[in-house]
Amino acid sequence: MSDRPSTPLLDTISTPKVLRTLKEAQLRQVADELRAEMISAVSVTGGHLGAGLGVVELTVALHYVFNTPDDVLIWDVGHQAYPHKILTGRRDRIRTLRTGGGLSGFTKRSESEYDPFGAAHSSTSISAALGFAVANKLADKPGKAIAVIGDGAMSAGMAYEAMNNAEAAGNRLVVILNDNDMSIAPPVGGLSAYLAWLVSSKPFLSLRDLAKRFARHLPRPLQDAARKSDEFARGMAMGGTLFEQLGFYYVGPIDGHNLEHLIPVLENVRDASEGPCLIHVVTKKGKGYGPAEASADKYHGVQKFDVVSGVQAKAPPGPPAYQNVFAAQLIKEAEADDRVCAITAAMPSGTGLDKFQKAFPDRTFDVGIAEQHAVTFAAGLAAQGMRPFCAIYSTFLQRAYDQIVHDVAIQNLPVRFAMDRAGLVGADGATHAGSFDIAYLATLPNFVVMAAADEAELTHMVHTMTLYDDGPSAVRYPRGSGTGVAIPEVPQQLEIGKGRLVREGKKVAILSLGTRLADALKAADQLDAMGLSTSVADLRFAKPLDEELIRHLLSTHEVAITVEEGAVGGFGAHVLTLASDQGLIDSGLKLRTLRLPDRFQDHDKPENQYAEAGLDADAMVATVLAALRRNSVGLGVAG
Repeated sequence: MSDRPSTPLLDTISTPKVLRTLKEAQLRQVADELRAEMISAVSVTGGHLGAGLGVVELTVALHYVFNTPDDVLIWDVGHQAYPHKILTGRRDRIRTLRTGGGLSGFTKRSESEYDPFGAAHSSTSISAALGFAVANKLADKPGKAIAVIGDGAMSAGMAYEAMNNAEAAGNRLVVILNDNDMSIAPPVGGLSAYLAWLVSSKPFLSLRDLAKRFARHLPRPLQDAARKSDEFARGMAMGGTLFEQLGFYYVGPIDGHNLEHLIPVLENVRDASEGPCLIHVVTKKGKGYGPAEASADKYHGVQKFDVVSGVQAKAPPGPPAYQNVFAAQLIKEAEADDRVCAITAAMPSGTGLDKFQKAFPDRTFDVGIAEQHAVTFAAGLAAQGMRPFCAIYSTFLQRAYDQIVHDVAIQNLPVRFAMDRAGLVGADGATHAGSFDIAYLATLPNFVVMAAADEAELTHMVHTMTLYDDGPSAVRYPRGSGTGVAIPEVPQQLEIGKGRLVREGKKVAILSLGTRLADALKAADQLDAMGLSTSVADLRFAKPLDEELIRHLLSTHEVAITVEEGAVGGFGAHVLTLASDQGLIDSGLKLRTLRLPDRFQDHDKPENQYAEAGLDADAMVATVLAALRRNSVGLGVAG
């Protein structure tokens, strides 16, 4: 590196159009500088590190060879898109990643013309790229569509559904399979790189096309034999028979960190007249940064860290995370009942089930990125007498809604859903927010839907779900640490559909569902100080509702508000329906619902998001005062 020019090349690159003016020999320097810039930026912001480091060379090569943004580049998931953002005019903002008003941690259409399609949930890139490619074909536009998808994302059926229809795109579709776990191919070297270049080259493709045309004039048995010989020969050398069966021309595996290998293959594929092509690229997660290479799992998502040592900033000691509270109680339940088992969809550590897996490896199932399968698999287990817990983030459970309805709810099977990351999730933003589960589960017959107000309540609810065999049940809880309440050694079995009155007053009633309870109690303190005696109830259940408690509160208080960390159509809507059906509003009751706004909120600190959503203590007080047509100078509320 001592012979580099004094001016970094990365400083001169404002867009990929500038990158494409460089000589190929200069790309190695660009990649090295890009990797250093990404490490420096993420050390300041935190975020996803390992995946982006693994695709630095691939990012440079793709933008160098293809004419982005006319050729659309779609990143699956988006964890690996930080180098892409730096190269596409966002370097000056890269240290605002995942902060309020800053860059998204994922690709986002509103952020740049180089982000043609938003990404966050896995396994969508091939379907989206196919849409772009076919649209260009129908409009007779020249642009290609390139999808970059990780080997983990290939565990989702959606990827294969898209590939099964890819022939419609012709040569306009290119899929890059980023194999960063060595899970498909062994390490590759010069021979496989040469083979990849050879089979993607025009002479080989032309010869193969000529052979295909010739074979069409042979009797059918000889046609089949010729086709199988071609696939077998290349499958032996390249490992691509599966993708060939799905209509793709397979090239690879090739070293994803060797630009001298990557560039010629990408150029061949760019200029090919064959149909859709899949390039199998082998990369190393965390490439180029020792701590990340040595511990890829710990450097997938990171806190702020020291670049030299790799040591990540530690959060101050505090209450346990909700996911760990859930796991600890589930382990206790499994110790007492050998029918308890757990299922996760590629998120064992995120859901806490890595701990359960250590204790009960034979009763833990990580099905990969396959939420639909996870739910129906759990339904089968339940139908055979097991007590399955399906631990899936709220936002990811959306992918399996059909299975929830038809395979679980209609059959009234006792599948237990542990919905982590419920409500707003901070830096991950709208794509990962668990905003809709109350609405989409509480509308289903047979379902029991709970929301934990704190870690003690979550412990009670896990125990209650274990013992509940009369139908499906779900508990929702947020990302992050709990409130610090004592976790009971002996959990209670809660009565289904029964809430609790936490604080009793006379004029105002706050009906809370979930972890907004702490803010509801703060609001009650403020209202009491204003002379407005306030009751606070933790309803616990969005379904079935505690009708007796709700009737009591609505009939004995002048103002009532419902509070939930969910979208419109959830808990508040069910309370309004109950009040309307039973004539409780006719008495002059002032009933208001507080819920998430009817829009997708951008990433920020959770406390800022909830204040923006109008779900903090001040917003509750303001809502009550507005209903009473009273003023509060301190809150700026006009009656």
